Amino acid sequence: MSETETTANGITARYRETETERLLTFDRDGRTAAIAQNIDGYAMLKVRPTADGDELERYYGFDMALDHAAELLAVSPHDLPVPEAAADMGM
Repeated sequence: MSETETTANGITARYRETETERLLTFDRDGRTAAIAQNIDGYAMLKVRPTADGDELERYYGFDMALDHAAELLAVSPHDLPVPEAAADMGM
């Protein structure tokens, strides 16, 4: 399982694939957010407060999931760095 990491605007984004999920996590000053999708890449995106946290909401579109993740981090969605491997998440 490889992990891709990128940092911009004081936010660190990490993308990795587990046996069951594609997982994009964000960390900013101790605040976290996570976006998960099934490993096949066709299910709705789940937004969680942490990678292992309880699901807060589901979205079809990546933009909407990023909006929610940005809200959890108290930043603009445009400030979130997205590793290239995660750019195709969503339906």
